[in-house]
Amino acid sequence: MKTLLATTGNGLVRATCSIGTAWSVEQHLPNMVVRCLATVPSAHTSVFAGTHGDGVLRSDDGGKSWRSSGLAGQIITALATSPSAPDTIYAGTKPACLFVSHDAGAHWAELGAFRHIPGRRFWWSPAEPPFRAYVQAIAVSPTDAQHLLIGIEVGAVVQSRDGGRSWAGHCQGALRDCHSLTFHTTNNSWIYEAGGSGAGVAVSRDAGATWKQPKAHLDHHYGWAVAADPARPEVWYASVSPSPWKAHGERNAQASIVRSIGGGPWEALRGGLPQPLLAMPYALFTDPATPGDLYAGLSNGEVWQGSNYGDQWCQLPVQLGRIARTLIAL
Repeated sequence: MKTLLATTGNGLVRATCSIGTAWSVEQHLPNMVVRCLATVPSAHTSVFAGTHGDGVLRSDDGGKSWRSSGLAGQIITALATSPSAPDTIYAGTKPACLFVSHDAGAHWAELGAFRHIPGRRFWWSPAEPPFRAYVQAIAVSPTDAQHLLIGIEVGAVVQSRDGGRSWAGHCQGALRDCHSLTFHTTNNSWIYEAGGSGAGVAVSRDAGATWKQPKAHLDHHYGWAVAADPARPEVWYASVSPSPWKAHGERNAQASIVRSIGGGPWEALRGGLPQPLLAMPYALFTDPATPGDLYAGLSNGEVWQGSNYGDQWCQLPVQLGRIARTLIAL
């Protein structure tokens, strides 16, 4: 891991580690609200950014320079690229609409059927005036670019198996207040969710057909980020807090990073992590090259690395200032 990109609420921060453990930090896209980021799996320096009103931006040099890549005027709240079809990109917006590009962002088309999902009239969001629901998360199967799930803030988790041409209603058992949603890196059967309703976490082990909300030993039920080990899909992690007011407040998140193994009860990870975490872990991610490792980006700009499936932790010698929602590694 040599480059980190994070949304800060006012542009981006880019951190690079080029010599030993020395990091350099740069600010990019000042005075622009960047809400989400997505990488292109087959091109490690290609990144897409979703903005609040300026559409999609693209960088082909790891975030050093950016250019417009369509959907001007749209509020882009979620982006995802397809691992099996790298030129296919999905973009979700506020209000809740969905767009797709099959040529790496050169052209976009709205997936109109998304506007007619059963139960859509009940979607709404308490998070942002004027309280209209929006796409919070997009998960694309690692093996099938036509299979995707969309998480709504707040309303539903919905699924399409034909690239968005048709949709079913809410996946029963998934969390209607979705914050994070992802497939396992290689195993199409496993899908993980963190959210603000029910248990705070949900999982499907059969490619989205059925869902469970495992609660055993989970003390907090406001979930935000979720990740899974790249080699062992039964090992997964979530960041949780007692409430949205704690999670998104100032320096008192009372948060934990928790782990479940093989369907077993949740356990809070310690091994060097502050207890509790006063800054919310807004980002969790793993590295396919190093199974057993886990990275966490905190709202205060700290980045932590966990090893041995989160049993030992150390803080990386880099300070990003703030992480508003998204942290990715290139």
